[in-house]
Amino acid sequence: MALLHVNFFSDVLGMCAEMDVILPQQTSGQIGMEGTAADGKYKTMYLLHGLSDDQTTWQRRTSIERYVSSLGIAVVMPTTHLGFYTDTTYGVRYWTYVSQELPRICREFFPRMSEKREDTLAAGLSMGGYGAWKLALGAPETFGAGASLSGALDIVEDYKKHMETDDDRRPLFRGIFGSLSDLEGSDNEILTLAQKLAVGKEGNALPPLYAWCGTEDFLYEGNQNAWKRVRELGYDLTAESSSGDHQWKYWDEKIQDVLRWWLKTDQELG
Repeated sequence: MALLHVNFFSDVLGMCAEMDVILPQQTSGQIGMEGTAADGKYKTMYLLHGLSDDQTTWQRRTSIERYVSSLGIAVVMPTTHLGFYTDTTYGVRYWTYVSQELPRICREFFPRMSEKREDTLAAGLSMGGYGAWKLALGAPETFGAGASLSGALDIVEDYKKHMETDDDRRPLFRGIFGSLSDLEGSDNEILTLAQKLAVGKEGNALPPLYAWCGTEDFLYEGNQNAWKRVRELGYDLTAESSSGDHQWKYWDEKIQDVLRWWLKTDQELG
């Protein structure tokens, strides 16, 4: 594999941006790891970070490079800081950046990344799980599937809790989403996006979704609510829960399940 640290300018954000990118490489001499390069264009996973993290964290907390080494896929790990993958009310357009500009830039920089939606997955944890489902549901022309690990999928309830109990986060969430009335029923609400996309579409035209959340996770109840609703709307949802809370030891394991689910393989990774 090749790991690239990419610094570039975003016209949408109006500032310099960063992403880390894993690209396939055919190798035979590495100790303890096989490298595979696919023929033709690369399937690409956009792997999103959580609220406290940045573009480096998936590499620092998991073995993501090792897991994808034999799969022949590319991985894009961007940063959107504390922006919740949203065009914030304070004026920074993280949603437009990650849903439109970033895929275009990646495909310009790395022409072997596939342009096909079915070859493009959005995945992430916590805030990034919210972002992953949001990309699959809000930009389905680009992202053909979404995978959430411990995602903030019921963002309205999460917003209410922060407004009621979290003095430190209250200004942040208000700056991102505005008021509760601004958030409810908007495209920043996952379930609103899911309902809009489902109207007039057959089930097989909707993006497949994956989710895992630990039963001791503070976001578990919100996940249960979201899973129930998207199933009612006709989405093909693979949802799993098991004992666990909001920790990397679970996400390191479950990102392997995400890859096997998306690629439809039982292959042992890494």
